[in-house]
Amino acid sequence: MAAALGRIAAADASLGAFLEVWAADAARRAAEVDARLPLAGVPIAVKGRRGLRAAGPLLAAGCVAVGATSVPGPGPGWQTWGLGARGRTVNPWRADRTPGGSSAGAAAAVATGLVPLATGGDGAGSVRIPAAWCGVLGLKLTNADRTRLAAPGVLTRSAADAAAYLRAMAPRAAGLAGPALPVPALWSPDLGFAAVDEEPVALARAAVDRLVAAGAVRLVRPRRPLRLLDPGPAWLALRTPGADPRDALRTRAENDRRLALLFGTAALLLTPTTPTAPHGHEGPGDRYSTALTWAFNLSGHPALSLPAGFGTDGCPAGLQLVAPHGAEALLLAVAQRAEDTGVSP
Repeated sequence: MAAALGRIAAADASLGAFLEVWAADAARRAAEVDARLPLAGVPIAVKGRRGLRAAGPLLAAGCVAVGATSVPGPGPGWQTWGLGARGRTVNPWRADRTPGGSSAGAAAAVATGLVPLATGGDGAGSVRIPAAWCGVLGLKLTNADRTRLAAPGVLTRSAADAAAYLRAMAPRAAGLAGPALPVPALWSPDLGFAAVDEEPVALARAAVDRLVAAGAVRLVRPRRPLRLLDPGPAWLALRTPGADPRDALRTRAENDRRLALLFGTAALLLTPTTPTAPHGHEGPGDRYSTALTWAFNLSGHPALSLPAGFGTDGCPAGLQLVAPHGAEALLLAVAQRAEDTGVSP
């Protein structure tokens, strides 16, 4: 705990990952924690000032919250940035680029080793996008309530740490055994509708090839390429008070049907996590960084962003893995194989 607080004190003035640091309270709780708990004394960060409530199961397992991480303030749209107590949150790999968001500070804090685990919330990709752009693992759980679109999530540097989070937050999902590796998987660069840049696609596809070589997945080809309906208008309608939800519900139902057919033949869907590299702090312009993630908030499927290497700009990219409902353990098994075999940098 002392080491984590020391790292935060030394680095956060330039990183901007934290809104608040609870040093005295964290030190006291670390001294009092029951050493028999499975995560006794593990320092974690929680997303935003309201993050302690969502982190309840982690605290009950022995984790100690050191502070609240940055989230977006007023400014550019699509929540792909953060604002800490000392200014904007920077990407740990390039200070002139955003870390992504809305779990911006969480990703930056984990990527720089300030804490081993930080909670997030994912309503359209808010865990997976910053995970990809900061070069860490980001897991979104199965949506328990799809009417709200958002699901809990976590950012870590390892599959083992994410598995510890899953055991605390969703023990039933953690205990489910997935199929033996390699599992059948389908690759889609754009889900049939998204405009994507060449380099993030190439990096993600290279990571897929490494997963194949590592014996984690085997690629299958469907009879027809996967083509989802663009979830953007449906997502926006469901989040807009007073909007007519009928078209949105039709889009959801049709995409659910297409995904059910896919998961009838493949255990995983693989895509780039984001369609672009990290943008500057001036904002994302007219490009939706959520283009490849928010479909699975609409559908409720669990999804994980795995580090996929670095672009020519020096920033990380991610590979998104999507699994059937409740199959978080499968996502983490593939991520663990990737780490064990050097697939994921």
